[in-house]
Amino acid sequence: MLLILQPDDVPSNTEDEKHVILTLQPRIPAASLSLAELPAGMLDDAGTFAGGAAKEIKEETGLEVPANELINMTELALSSTTSNSEEHLQKGVYPSPGGCDEYVPIFLWQKKIPRNQMKEWQGKLTGLRDHGEKITLILCPLENVWRHGGRDAKALAGWALYEGLRKEGKL
Repeated sequence: MLLILQPDDVPSNTEDEKHVILTLQPRIPAASLSLAELPAGMLDDAGTFAGGAAKEIKEETGLEVPANELINMTELALSSTTSNSEEHLQKGVYPSPGGCDEYVPIFLWQKKIPRNQMKEWQGKLTGLRDHGEKITLILCPLENVWRHGGRDAKALAGWALYEGLRKEGKL
């Protein structure tokens, strides 16, 4: 989920001072104790991808985001693409299509909040401790997400989808 926060004292209709919430958490398969990535999770009993995304946002960041406020950027971006009619590709990003059938829909949520609240969230410790989650939140300037989240395919895909959809006037 690409969660974008902007101070509420910044004029509307501007990209100024937008920040993305990245999570820092141990990722043993990647040999990292502090990998920067977008909040994400697996679809379990939430029912829908948006419902699962909202549940994961709450678990990983502490934010309560209604599922109906999430924009499915992959669906929005891919709705105008054509593909072979015999293919039944999912509306999601395939992080490793040569090795598995996993696909990830990328959601967007944007919110203007008080500047002091943004400062409170920088470095906040979150995660479900009883599930072994040890997450630290960082607020990364939107224009630097490609660099700070560059090892996370979800972060790169989310940033690219956001930029592309914004340039096309779809966001």
